[in-house]
Amino acid sequence: MDPSSFDEPHPEAATHTAERVRDADRTRADILDVATTEFSEQGYAGARVDEIAAKTRTTKRMIYYYFHSKENLYLAALERAYEVIRASEREVDVQGLGPREAIRRLAELTFDHHESHPHFIRLVTIENIHGAKHIAKSESLPGLADPALEVLSEILRSGRAAGEFRDDVDALDVHMMISAFCVFRTANRHTFKAIFDRDMLDPKHREHYRTMLGDMVLDYLTAR
Repeated sequence: MDPSSFDEPHPEAATHTAERVRDADRTRADILDVATTEFSEQGYAGARVDEIAAKTRTTKRMIYYYFHSKENLYLAALERAYEVIRASEREVDVQGLGPREAIRRLAELTFDHHESHPHFIRLVTIENIHGAKHIAKSESLPGLADPALEVLSEILRSGRAAGEFRDDVDALDVHMMISAFCVFRTANRHTFKAIFDRDMLDPKHREHYRTMLGDMVLDYLTAR
């Protein structure tokens, strides 16, 4: 027998290993899907690992195998929620757009994302109630937003160079303005409806609010 044959993994063994990895990834993603819903609806204290296990294709024992603790599971759900929006921000195409159009495109991206990911808004709200004590332990979140903020900074630099944008605003200022509108619209939907009898997420208001957000940010950036 050729001794070199011992250096090569058996094709079937390699296939089984790859399938186990895929199964583990699917199981972990399934757990995070259910955990995101449970934590966003029940809060950190109210969510139960037993209930999360009951709604997945795994067991409580396996959840602790993957995440070690309830806090780690909650933090993993938070991290993934932030990673999703940061990834979408990095992929937005603003090349070839003028600074005004680019700012509007970024505002619309956040508007669309927050509308379609209400669990993200709830998780962030819950974590703020806890004083961000869990997210402060994350090793992956610091710096995660840097690429998106750099894109926004470059748009602002371009707008200032063209004489269109004021020069006393930075990327975090604009990010805060956009996020404030989008978070309020989603997080306060029910209380706003109860008090003012207007559902801010009603489809008939969607384009009005989407346009209003872009107008608001641009009006501020171009104010003299």
